[in-house]
Amino acid sequence: MPWSLNSVDVTVRKIIRPDHLEHSVHRRLIVPSALAASLLLAVPASAAEGTVGAPGVGDPYYPASGNGGYDVSHYDLRLKYQPSTDLLEGTATILATTTQELSRFNLDFGLNVSEVRVNGKKAGHVKNGEQELEITPAAPLAKGKAVSVVVRYAGKPSEVEINGWTSWVRTPDGAVAAQEPESAAWWFPSNDHPLDKATYDISVSVPDGTQAISNGTLQSQSSKLGWTRFNWRSSKPQATYLTTLAVGKFDITTDTTSDGLPVVNAYSKDLGANAGAARASIERSAEVAEWLTEVFGPYPFDALGGYSPNVTSGFALETQTRPFYSPKQFANGANVSVVVHELAHQWYGDSVSLKGWKDIWINEGFARYSQWLWSEKEGEGTAQELADYTYALHPADDAFWKVKPGDPGPDNQFGAAVYDRGALALQALRNELGDETFFALLKGWPAEHAYGNASVSDFVAYAERVSGKPLAAFFDTWLFRPTRPEAPAAAGTHALHATGQPARPASWKKIAATDSVHDHR
Repeated sequence: MPWSLNSVDVTVRKIIRPDHLEHSVHRRLIVPSALAASLLLAVPASAAEGTVGAPGVGDPYYPASGNGGYDVSHYDLRLKYQPSTDLLEGTATILATTTQELSRFNLDFGLNVSEVRVNGKKAGHVKNGEQELEITPAAPLAKGKAVSVVVRYAGKPSEVEINGWTSWVRTPDGAVAAQEPESAAWWFPSNDHPLDKATYDISVSVPDGTQAISNGTLQSQSSKLGWTRFNWRSSKPQATYLTTLAVGKFDITTDTTSDGLPVVNAYSKDLGANAGAARASIERSAEVAEWLTEVFGPYPFDALGGYSPNVTSGFALETQTRPFYSPKQFANGANVSVVVHELAHQWYGDSVSLKGWKDIWINEGFARYSQWLWSEKEGEGTAQELADYTYALHPADDAFWKVKPGDPGPDNQFGAAVYDRGALALQALRNELGDETFFALLKGWPAEHAYGNASVSDFVAYAERVSGKPLAAFFDTWLFRPTRPEAPAAAGTHALHATGQPARPASWKKIAATDSVHDHR
């Protein structure tokens, strides 16, 4: 099936434009109370309240994301993909522990399922809506017990729409699964929320001459009867949306860091004029990660790299250990700044993941600020100069200040204010605490919460504890008030120049380009 540029463009617009975020936000019909009561009465005794796993984890931004009643520890995915037809066949084995007695539970998934087994026994299964796979085991599961769930499935992911769009994008020679806040439901069943992180083994068979790129370390590769199988492993907890798959024809470079970490970078063989700039940027990943260890502490994972497939979208994504980069990010030449941004997420967003999607500042504010620190290091504008310039760009009546980075709402979750106002808050905090305490915070936070989840309120409490200062009012001003701080100098940024407009730092254009990259979700 040829790749339809028109259909891809429509999908990209739905994902990139903030005014289309409702496609992935309002994911459940609101049921009138009377109808809800009648439905409740119709539920059989075996599925009584307290034994059915919830169809969501309770995230107010994405009510249907994730599921209740169990905690996943490991995903084992055995896949076969044919690029020419977009047919994906798979068997997913999910290891979990129940957190309540379960007569029924859900997985988030969009493809057609042929069989489900729970603890080796056939289980009932039915699709409820576009993405809820309801599973009824042969017998209720006791609380606190280890459970294995095997799901066999097949389908064409690009033809599956959930809330009007797809996270699976076909390319001229394959396909890519990389998207935020959701991408898993198009290619494997899961508990699809960052609160339930797990380890992964991902084994993918593709036609000879084609590669399959995923997270972590490549454990093995073998060919048989015209198919090549790639076996990837992620040994540290990983959120579902950070799990990626790219199938296509790539030029792959491998190396090791000075600390012995394997580095795998992959480039589509058809990147056109952007190929050189993409390589000149992504090949510096090891250098960037080494510098980031000075800022954030030890690198948290056992692999490193990045990949750039031949896609028409314009965003980049911090997929764990192996970020995804659209070739468009390199249309104006090398862009190491976006590499800094995505690799900073390995600490802030990947190792320490958000508790709820309202906590997105923990991801994006810190990743943006890492770009400002890189600019400072490279002599292209200090973080303070970038803060001054950012502040001056937005007058008091600018809608920019109406977005609260600490809880921006789903429609503004990936808007520029979360990134830039979020970074302004960090520069203000640096000025408030001084460099010694501030940089101790930047290192201490990912160490304290490594491989777990944390919220904005957790960070506020941590900053107060480490600094010994009351900071609630400070964070309220910068993260939660929908107004521009009245006194820039007192709030942590310098007063404006006499012209009323600070000079634009040399790094500004590259950093600002990342806004359009990340406003897709």
